[in-house]
Amino acid sequence: MTSKSREDSVAASVIGIDIGKEVFHLVGFSADGRLVLRQKIKRLALEATFKKLPPCIIGMEACLSAHFVSRTLRGMGFEPRIIPAIYVKPFNKGQKNDYNDAEAIAEAALRPNLHTVSEKSQDQLDLQALHRVRSRLVSRRTATINQIRAFLIEQGITIRKGLRAVQNSLLALLDERRDEISPRMRDIILDLHDDWMRLDTRIEAISQEIAEIGQGEAHCRALRTIPGVGPVISTALVAAVGQGEAFDHGRDMAAWVRLVPRQYSTGGRTTLGRISKRGSRYLRTLLIQAAKIILMRPKRWPELSFGAWLAEADQRMHRNKLAVALANKLVRIAWAVLRYGRGFDAPRDTVAEAI
Repeated sequence: MTSKSREDSVAASVIGIDIGKEVFHLVGFSADGRLVLRQKIKRLALEATFKKLPPCIIGMEACLSAHFVSRTLRGMGFEPRIIPAIYVKPFNKGQKNDYNDAEAIAEAALRPNLHTVSEKSQDQLDLQALHRVRSRLVSRRTATINQIRAFLIEQGITIRKGLRAVQNSLLALLDERRDEISPRMRDIILDLHDDWMRLDTRIEAISQEIAEIGQGEAHCRALRTIPGVGPVISTALVAAVGQGEAFDHGRDMAAWVRLVPRQYSTGGRTTLGRISKRGSRYLRTLLIQAAKIILMRPKRWPELSFGAWLAEADQRMHRNKLAVALANKLVRIAWAVLRYGRGFDAPRDTVAEAI
């Protein structure tokens, strides 16, 4: 059905939007399942187009600009639902094209038990952008350090593992081995060292900005009462899940971060494997790092309310598996702190260093 005949058609009860960079494809269904809307619009015509339509459910895949589109349509009286792409895929029919994708999104949006992505505010998107920039800079710094190591190994020189080992000995080593390293290679390594220092400066500045935001945000301050949780993790959690309203239980949030075993069950037999690699890799990494910091300080475990569980689990589990189990517990605690608005019961300043 074209846009010309839309005014004579039955009002749509659900519309699926396939969001593109320049154009959006719309497919709408009536309450009895009939196709009543099939249209392509320019991005800039979004508001003008939906002003002519009655309020209804709007489905869209979680992608770039989905939160912006969702906030815009919610302000116009519609009910937007942001759906993970993996949940839309089973509804795709026929060849892949934009209209078929929009139709699949519309059908997925009607499912009552389908988990949707919580809509992010502009403040959450800003904070998430800071974390993504910081993560990219940290990755570039690691690549720079690894390249320095590789060039030194080519010259027959090795340095102990760890960032600090390279940082503390590089310049002195270049002076001591001046006769063994060509002037050009020495200049290349010194340029890489300068790149490293500039990255350090930028990472420190962004980390400081993140810490300042966390200090002024009530939910971030509450999260920092959890052992091992500092400015980086607290702000990353708030940026990703807000107040945790998208999850009914803490275990749902732990499953979303993928700190649970991958399951393959059939015929009443349950098979559990390694943790899944889906979900937020960034959050999963931070939480496991926090868990490992706590595991490094067994003398402080009795100060934790879950210290008895931790000591008992330490006797029967491998350290890596225990770190994941503890990270699972931390994210469940984080969900409770966000939903109920009160801090954790452990003495924050005596537990562990926080990330």
